[in-house]
Amino acid sequence: MDDHPSTDTPGTLQTRRAFLRTSMLGAAAAWTLPVFIDKTFFTLDALAADRAIQTPTGRDSTILVVLQLAGGNDGLNTVIPFADDAYRRARPTLGFAPDKVLKLNDQLGLNPALGPLHALYDEGHLGIVQGVGYPNPNRSHFRSTEIWQTASDANENRAYGWLGNYFDSCCQGADPTVGVAIGGTSPQAFASKTPTGVCFARPEQYRWVNYEKTNGKMGASEYFFRQLNQPEDVSADIASMFTGGAETTGGGSVEAIGGAVRNGGNPLDFLERTALDAQVSSDRVIAIARKTKPLVKYPAGRLSESLSLVGRMIAGGLPTRVYYVSLGGFDTHQNQLPAHERLMTELGAALGAFAADLKAQGNFERVMTMTFSEFGRRVEQNASGGTDHGAAAPMFVLGGRTKPGLHGKSPSLTQLFQGDLVHTVDFRSVYAGVLEEWLGVPSQPVLGRKFNPLALV
Repeated sequence: MDDHPSTDTPGTLQTRRAFLRTSMLGAAAAWTLPVFIDKTFFTLDALAADRAIQTPTGRDSTILVVLQLAGGNDGLNTVIPFADDAYRRARPTLGFAPDKVLKLNDQLGLNPALGPLHALYDEGHLGIVQGVGYPNPNRSHFRSTEIWQTASDANENRAYGWLGNYFDSCCQGADPTVGVAIGGTSPQAFASKTPTGVCFARPEQYRWVNYEKTNGKMGASEYFFRQLNQPEDVSADIASMFTGGAETTGGGSVEAIGGAVRNGGNPLDFLERTALDAQVSSDRVIAIARKTKPLVKYPAGRLSESLSLVGRMIAGGLPTRVYYVSLGGFDTHQNQLPAHERLMTELGAALGAFAADLKAQGNFERVMTMTFSEFGRRVEQNASGGTDHGAAAPMFVLGGRTKPGLHGKSPSLTQLFQGDLVHTVDFRSVYAGVLEEWLGVPSQPVLGRKFNPLALV
């Protein structure tokens, strides 16, 4: 290794930060000893050394948990304007009486199934953003979700998600698990120029697909990728698979695939580094999941399972900055009361347990959880005992350092646009507040233009 230039000037002792940085890089890779390590280790170390401030991670900095309420949550039966006569007239059978709601003030109250959130509100750990939406709202599930995920205008289509833009512009060189989505598919919010973040429903699923797993032996995919970290002759054989036996000097077939090649390396370097990222991070995720247990009892339910897993990842020190979870079933066109009550019960119980878990860990001050839904519902109930697609709706923001109380202006229930609530807060102002005040990055490069950040901390 003597033929490589040192990142320190001769005779100069490494600073503690440089020592720790180099040690962590070595620890992450040394046990696999891939062939490319001597070509990339010092490059990565030099890139890290060039940063005056190292990229924050979820081990010691703030963490964002995004919770999608998929299907279009009925905001008026979540944060209930119980004192408004227009509410009672529009919802003769779906509306909640004043003595049933969990009162926030003399005008508004929470759904009676959201007791754990009401307790967090009373503790000063829950913020409620009222009337959130965007101009010219779209009532299509797919299109409105796309608008929220990409932070676009209603008449604009974007390829990348708002969190993907955050990863690209603010998290270069970060661990592959800088973003973790719990579920079967990665959300469009994670879409980025340089693919970043991982997605799994269970930790053991975050590894290569085993097509030939028998008698405890690894499958073909895992075997292939682990071969990338073997001695030179094996790697050369794999390289020929992509080059037809000819030597490449960059610009080969792998680089033609969508997505940037890191550090301008050749195709084999890219594959080797990708394999190392996947191998190290997947093994770490599985190890954390096996050794870390929740400190509180979570109730049954899909959302509780997801948030319990997030809690374990946080407690185990995974360097993730953004977690993404979802709860579906909010498209309540008919027979809404029992379905929505079940969803509100699951939402409140899961978030209450998650908050208690984070408190027990000592991490409640470092985590902000933000909910959103692609749209709200119409003010008037329909003939089927449900509500149809609407527009503006509330968002919840909770955490140990969250600015509590009501944010924004409650929308009018009589001054409507085609039967829908008119938004009073642009959702991108909420994103801007999260980016600038919580994640500590400028919002304009991420969102594409300037929005006034909502004060959430």
